[in-house]
Amino acid sequence: MSKNLFIYRHHQIDLVAKRTGVVESQRMVAGQWIERGSSGDGDAVSKIEGGVPCSLEVLRALPVLKKAYGDSLHKVLHVGPDTCAVVSQLLREEDTEAWGVEPYDLDEAGANCKRLVRKAIVRVADIKFPLPYRAKSFSLVIVSDALDYLSPRYLNRTLPELARVSTDGVVIFTGYPGQQRPKVAELSRFGRPAKLRSSSWWIRYFFQSKLEENESATKKFEQASSKRSYKPACQVFHLKSLP
Repeated sequence: MSKNLFIYRHHQIDLVAKRTGVVESQRMVAGQWIERGSSGDGDAVSKIEGGVPCSLEVLRALPVLKKAYGDSLHKVLHVGPDTCAVVSQLLREEDTEAWGVEPYDLDEAGANCKRLVRKAIVRVADIKFPLPYRAKSFSLVIVSDALDYLSPRYLNRTLPELARVSTDGVVIFTGYPGQQRPKVAELSRFGRPAKLRSSSWWIRYFFQSKLEENESATKKFEQASSKRSYKPACQVFHLKSLP
């Protein structure tokens, strides 16, 4: 593989998800080697060693989320690594306001990300503790990757918080069991390797934690995915907000 086919984190990448219609030239902080076509003109990201980061999958899923959630996508909070990239794309959507919480350090953030932080659109916050927002501050909360690095003890704190600050639900993007991720990159950034759990584990956890799945949103998301021939590279769960 030629060296110039690879770029590393904090370098410009072109994201084109042709099947979903998402086009994004955005600085991503994937923390993993990403292969792109030698033309560099927007070929779909073809390989990410260690698996696809779910924050990138959120970008691919945006057209489907818009179909499933409609007006609920007008005031969104994204929580997870690479939130600057996700928030930047959301802000390009018509009639959409967006904010982000980055659970990890942004020491090497690019200029666009630093601008979002200066404007308090993106915050760096430890999601194991209460979020710095009032109840029902956002119509929808989207969380990607971050929950894979939390033990059940901290999930018990974090997931109810995400449901607390939303009005129309929480969308969770999480990795599939068996996906390999580079442990050196994980430990340096996240402090621990990802714990990739099965769908049955999550469903059982939601039930035990009294977090109700949003069956209507799940059905709409699946229908929109089918129409667009979209197959998520991550598990996607839809929860209701707290009453």
